Amino acid sequence: MKTLYLFIALLACSLISNAQTQSSNQDNQYFNTAERLLRTDGNLTIGGYGEVHYNQALDSDVKSNGLLDVHRIVLLFGYQFNERTQFITEVEFEHVSEVYIEQAFLQYKINNSLNLRGGLLLAPMGIINEYHEPNTFNGVERPHIDKLIAPTTWREIGVGFTGNIAPASLRYQAYIMNGFNGYDEGGKFRGKDGLRKGRQKGAESYISSPNLAAKVEYFGIRGLNIGLSGYFGKSQSTMYDGLDKNDAAAIAAADSSVVSINMIGADFRYSNSGFQLKGQLYYNSLGNTKAYNEFTGKDGVNNDLGKSMIGYYAEVGYNVFRSMSQVKTQLIPFVRLESYDTQKTLEEGIERNKSYAANVITTGLTWKVAPNAAFKTDLQFVKTDADDKAKTTFNAGFGLMF
Repeated sequence: MKTLYLFIALLACSLISNAQTQSSNQDNQYFNTAERLLRTDGNLTIGGYGEVHYNQALDSDVKSNGLLDVHRIVLLFGYQFNERTQFITEVEFEHVSEVYIEQAFLQYKINNSLNLRGGLLLAPMGIINEYHEPNTFNGVERPHIDKLIAPTTWREIGVGFTGNIAPASLRYQAYIMNGFNGYDEGGKFRGKDGLRKGRQKGAESYISSPNLAAKVEYFGIRGLNIGLSGYFGKSQSTMYDGLDKNDAAAIAAADSSVVSINMIGADFRYSNSGFQLKGQLYYNSLGNTKAYNEFTGKDGVNNDLGKSMIGYYAEVGYNVFRSMSQVKTQLIPFVRLESYDTQKTLEEGIERNKSYAANVITTGLTWKVAPNAAFKTDLQFVKTDADDKAKTTFNAGFGLMF
């Protein structure tokens, strides 16, 4: 019912704003490849992005080989049926041999401020999950919190509304989606990587209860974009399939295979005269973890999923070519300070694993040889609570978007 009220409120706001003069600060709005295709005229449009990485551990006691990887090559296709109806699909090739569908949605424009969208959708959490094209962020690899706290790239099947409320300088998204796969002949969640292994990715997904994912972005101050996002619901469980409602033991077992999830995110991006500032916070509060850890434990040992998880970072960069009008490229030295803990709090009786909490420093250079093509290099220092000293990795690569 709360979700229905939210959708009604969004519809009312969009109808009001549609009757007013449309205006927006394009400098403060960000568009990923899919959004760019939606804004392109023509029946059939094509876009894409890709990145190649080199990773070399520097402080191993044993000499190790560097790793080279065509991490991903992605093609997007858009088709416009008429002035109101569009379809977007994204086909991703990872590590050369793995193929995924990352997005596949139909969008119908109701008015200038309200669009109905349904299909395989990106969960609108934080920055990277929606804006993960490699030329849009500094550093060769994505931030750790966008792997461990909010499991990028995170997409599920759903339906909802999106649009801009221009007079208020707001962009919104609100979707009903299937949830994480928390149990399928075994537990999917754990302390090491949180919810990551529970992503269903639209591959024969099942649903036992719907979840809400929503985000609002404010872009009314020049150079600044502020986002607030949330995800609320429960994990899905195959234990409910064919369940006899009169069987109390079966119901208790099914309930033990489910975790409630309340995730909030806050982020900001600011740019002015070559300076770039960026920050992000995720906090996950999980319920029923005591029963879940007991039910999904192995060999008499309980699982170690935390009751809460947290991750955040702050990043600063500067385009040193900003004042050189004759130079058409951008050279951006940057530093990012990051912290995360997948076991921020635990149920009584679960032993804390100190390797699941870390502080990370990433510093390097991004050379944008064109607005949508960049060479990257960085040094990354990762120190977990279990380590005496930080582990250092050198990374290099290139990324592009078109």
